[in-house]
Amino acid sequence: MPARPIARAYFAAQAVAGAAWWLAVWTVPAVRDATLGGLDPLLVALGDLPCFVLASAFAASGLRWAVWIVVPWTCAVAAGMALYATITGLAGWGALLMLGAGGGTVLAGVALRLGRLPSERLLVGPFAPREAQRASAGRQLARTAAQTAVFWGCFLLVIPLGIAAVEARWGLRLPIGAVDEPVRAAGVVAGAALLVAASALGTWSAHAMATRGDGTPLPAATARRLVVSGPYRWVRNPMAIAGIAQGVAVGLLLGSWLVVLYALAGSLLWNRAIRPHEEADLAARFGAEFAAYAARVACWAPRRPGAVARAARSS
Repeated sequence: MPARPIARAYFAAQAVAGAAWWLAVWTVPAVRDATLGGLDPLLVALGDLPCFVLASAFAASGLRWAVWIVVPWTCAVAAGMALYATITGLAGWGALLMLGAGGGTVLAGVALRLGRLPSERLLVGPFAPREAQRASAGRQLARTAAQTAVFWGCFLLVIPLGIAAVEARWGLRLPIGAVDEPVRAAGVVAGAALLVAASALGTWSAHAMATRGDGTPLPAATARRLVVSGPYRWVRNPMAIAGIAQGVAVGLLLGSWLVVLYALAGSLLWNRAIRPHEEADLAARFGAEFAAYAARVACWAPRRPGAVARAARSS
C-alpha cells in the first residue's frame, strides 16, 4: 500500500484519539491527573486543540501544509512533557503518549510529504554496508568481540537502565503487590534463562560470521563470503533474533515493561527499515547464491523439512 494513504489514515486516527483524550481530560479526573499532572488543562488545550487535533485532521484530508504545524507542535509538546515528568515525577503517562505521538507524527509527516519513508538514510556510520578488509580468522574474531562488547553494552545495558530509570521516575512501573511476588520471581528466572540462551545464539552467530564469512556482524565490516552454516543453516537472521530476545530478557530481569517494548519496537524497526537494505546488498554481492539460500532458509523461524525440500526444488 502506498505511503501517503497510510500516513493520512494515521493522522485521521491521531485526530480522533486526540479529541477523545481531551474529552476524557475534561470528564475523568484520573485521566487528567495521569496525563497532565499539575498543568492547567485550559492553557494546554488552547494550543493543542488547533495545532494537534485540528492540524492532524487537516493532514488526514490531504492538506500537506498541515504537516508543518502538527509535526513541530507534537515534537515540542513531547519534549516539554518529558522534561516536566522528569522534573516533577508527574504526568508520566502523558509524556509517554506524547513521545509515541511525536515519533508517529514525524514518520507520517515524512511519508505524506515525500510519498515514502527514506529508510536508506538510516544506513550511515557503522550501519552502512561495506565489506570487511581481508584478515585472519583471529583478527576477525577480535574485531567481532570488540563490536559485541560495545553494542551489547550500549543496547543491553546503558539504554535499558536509562529506560527503567525513566519508567520509575515517571511513575510508569506496573504495581506488583506481595501476592504477585511469585510472578516477579518467575519473570526473573525466565529472563535469566532467555538471556543465557539468546547470548549463546548471538555468540555462535558472530563466531560463524567471523570464521566462515571472513567478516564481522557489523554492516560496516560485513562478511566477504555468504555464511550458510552454523545457526544460519536454519534462519537467515540469527543475530537479530538473539538481539531481540536479549532485549526482552533484560526487560524481564529489570521488571520493566518499557524495556520489553523497546526490544520489540527495535525488532519492527530493523525488520521494516534495515533488513530490506541488508538483503538487497547481499543479493547484489552474491547473486544466485543468496537467492537460492533465501528461498531455502526463512528469515525468522526454521522451516519444516518438507517446506525446505520444496523450496530447494523450486530454486
